[in-house]
Amino acid sequence: MSTIFDKSKEGKYGTSFTEKTFSEMSPNDELDDELLRSEDPLLPQVSQPELVRHYTKLSKKNYGVDDGLYPLGSCTMKHNPKPMEDLAKNSRFQAHHPLVSEELVQGNLELMYDLGEDLKAISGMDGITLQPAAGAHGELTGMLIIRKYHEDNNELNRRREILLPDSSHGTNPASAAVAGFDAVEIKSNEEGTVDLEELKSAVSEETAGIMLTVPNTLGIFEKDITEVARIVHDAGGLCYFDGANLNAFLGRVRPGDMGMDITHFNLHKTFSTPHGGGGPGAGPVAVKENLVPYLPVPTVEKSEEGYELNYESSRTIGKVTSFPGPFGVMVKAYAYIRALGDKGLKKVSGNAVLNANYLKEELKNTYKVAYEGLCKHEFVLSGTDIGEGVKTVDIAKRLLDYGYHPPTVYFPLIVKEALMVEPTETETKEALDEFVQALLNIAEEAEKDPDLLHQAPTSTPVGRLDETKAAREPILRWREKEE
Repeated sequence: MSTIFDKSKEGKYGTSFTEKTFSEMSPNDELDDELLRSEDPLLPQVSQPELVRHYTKLSKKNYGVDDGLYPLGSCTMKHNPKPMEDLAKNSRFQAHHPLVSEELVQGNLELMYDLGEDLKAISGMDGITLQPAAGAHGELTGMLIIRKYHEDNNELNRRREILLPDSSHGTNPASAAVAGFDAVEIKSNEEGTVDLEELKSAVSEETAGIMLTVPNTLGIFEKDITEVARIVHDAGGLCYFDGANLNAFLGRVRPGDMGMDITHFNLHKTFSTPHGGGGPGAGPVAVKENLVPYLPVPTVEKSEEGYELNYESSRTIGKVTSFPGPFGVMVKAYAYIRALGDKGLKKVSGNAVLNANYLKEELKNTYKVAYEGLCKHEFVLSGTDIGEGVKTVDIAKRLLDYGYHPPTVYFPLIVKEALMVEPTETETKEALDEFVQALLNIAEEAEKDPDLLHQAPTSTPVGRLDETKAAREPILRWREKEE
């Protein structure tokens, strides 16, 4: 497809401005010289219909949850109710400046406070910050709290290690490293959960804590989680719970009841904000009572006079984002929680687990399942032994020809040729059956005509890319062709 620059022609324009549009003073007189461009920005010159049609065509070539099933394991690309979007766009929420006085935004603060109370109840925690802007940002906030806790206890010099199961989310080791810790990998056992003997041999006086992804990236719940917590606590460490997969157990168990000290939420994955495309996101962090003083400021508090932002905390780790947090995402999460209630939230996790297990059972006789037994919100297949020379990447590319975004591929790293599938709680049986049939068809094609998969996709606007070259030599913007 041609670029907008290919349509450009000297003298074309999409709109015009009258003199009344601008001040009588020349724009050049209003700006300092250092703010002015020294050369032409080389913008395309096109008519308005060309501009509109070009970007409309581009939008039709994109794929999202409004187009169909988006089985991206570990990332929870699901349908989100449209009424929550409408509420977030309401001018009474949207038009407030973040620096307006607290007296004029009591309703906003009340919503934030009530959302925090709901999340504390859902997680079994005692205090919360709504500031973090994403899941990984929540992870980092949790790591900074662990760091400050050990610093206050004069143990930070020796407690430099964060234990990380090999089935954790990929951002966990990065969050630990950015906070100044060393990541120590804990191997999984044959069941795909934390190997307790490995854990016991890894804990020491250098242990600052553990980061647990539950359910893990294999879609398996850590059945020994209370024992894991006891082992780490006995060694003097803290337990961090990566709550990104909360939709797998929502309304059924709580991290705080399982011995966890800190947890984060992905509001943009569990509580009705579209996920992907760089945002928006939100990763609130909840903690047990002994860690409440370390929470970022300001926190939203309720007093006899109303609701207020509280900056008074001598042991806080400080601010982790601008203002109190991503408010638009909070509106959606609050509305979603209140609309569903306790019974509805519990049904979310029931559907997530049911859908994942239905898909796994339908596919396990054709594709190799990495770990047998009950999965939670997702499961991992392997693309091995499907056809001669066929790999997971070929299966994923062929799925594009069937009109689906592929699942996550080659992660987690502990499964060879991994294909991680998450149907989410919002898909119907009919949609799941259609997806199953596509994968069964691909398996049959792989056996009869492997080259068909090696060449896929063939029906998309762009064919198979050289992904290695794209990663090493990315071209991220248009440049005028040289003569």
